[in-house]
Amino acid sequence: MTLDSTGTLALAAAILLAGRFLNAGIGVLARYNIPQPISGGLAFALVAAALHAWSGLVIETSSVLRGPLLLAFFASVGLSADLGRLRKGGPKLVLFLACVVPFLIAQNALGTGMAILLDQHPLIGLIGGSVTLVGGHGTGAAYARIFEETHSLAGVMGLAMASATIGLVLGGVVGGPVAQYLLRGRAPIAAGGHTATAEDRVEPATTEGAIVTTCLVLFCLLLGGWMASLTAGAPIALPDFLWCLFAGVIVRNLIAPAIRLPVSDASVDLVGSMALALFLAMTMATIRLWELAALAGPLMAIVGAQAAFAVIYAVLVVYRMMGRDYEAAVATAGFLGFSMGATATAIANMQAVAGRYGPAPVAFLVVPLTGAFFIDLANALVLTGALTLPVFGE
Repeated sequence: MTLDSTGTLALAAAILLAGRFLNAGIGVLARYNIPQPISGGLAFALVAAALHAWSGLVIETSSVLRGPLLLAFFASVGLSADLGRLRKGGPKLVLFLACVVPFLIAQNALGTGMAILLDQHPLIGLIGGSVTLVGGHGTGAAYARIFEETHSLAGVMGLAMASATIGLVLGGVVGGPVAQYLLRGRAPIAAGGHTATAEDRVEPATTEGAIVTTCLVLFCLLLGGWMASLTAGAPIALPDFLWCLFAGVIVRNLIAPAIRLPVSDASVDLVGSMALALFLAMTMATIRLWELAALAGPLMAIVGAQAAFAVIYAVLVVYRMMGRDYEAAVATAGFLGFSMGATATAIANMQAVAGRYGPAPVAFLVVPLTGAFFIDLANALVLTGALTLPVFGE
């Protein structure tokens, strides 16, 4: 069965509704802050696997809308980045980066060591490391093509997509429970240590605000695409979503003030959250559990070890360095999202926690900036350095 873009959008909506009902009906899902696209997507994956086993049915979805939705989400992140507030999150941003960069190195070292122990090519360890777990499907596909061409590794593309998918699921599953563990025994207000201020109390989203925001997001997509075309062929190529985020920052801090166009934070959050939820639901709809089961073996061992390491690192390093408070717990949930899955998963994790306990403005500034502005650049540098090591030679 092949779904066109409209059918895929309808399926994504059904997955989101299923996630909502599941989270409302199964207490453990809501208690541990599992994002609705993840819970609904896993339920769909199980149903799709059962249908495949029973009748051989395979549901093919369209990828036409996934890219624009992801770009729209990152444009909304840029639109929400008031640089006047960045000074408040500056020290925390430096601390968070100080946590993330050593993690990238350790993640690749663990993956490589596991691959060697399992008698696999060391590059499989990078595939099961930051190439796919931090880099996601796009970075995984790019490096998989390189590894296929330069090292004749057959099937590495399938491994990369499987690793990125498993990581996306694990990143969405573990973030909420870890944050819940860190906040155990604390009342929501005490856990947050955060008193609402005038900055936190924003006007609710309106139809007019949502329309204006949608127009700005679409403009950011065009502006981001134009900036990406100007740098095509540069020695270091930035992904499209970074350019859309940059465009959002430019629009929010330069263009909108110049034309006296107010930007509604509530409307930006609404539009961005919708784009994120639909993107995650569409991504979860592509999971084929029967194919992942066939690739279980070494890949599952490597990714499982990575998940355990990420949780330990998050609790012992990230949470402590970020201050051991509510904001730190929310940032830790976000860290687990993009360290195993993607920045979109990180935001979904944080939204699930904040939806229960209240706003975490510094975490929502620091984690997207790190996950969008800095993590891909740091990951590219770490991987470039790693690939020069003798262990990854022919």
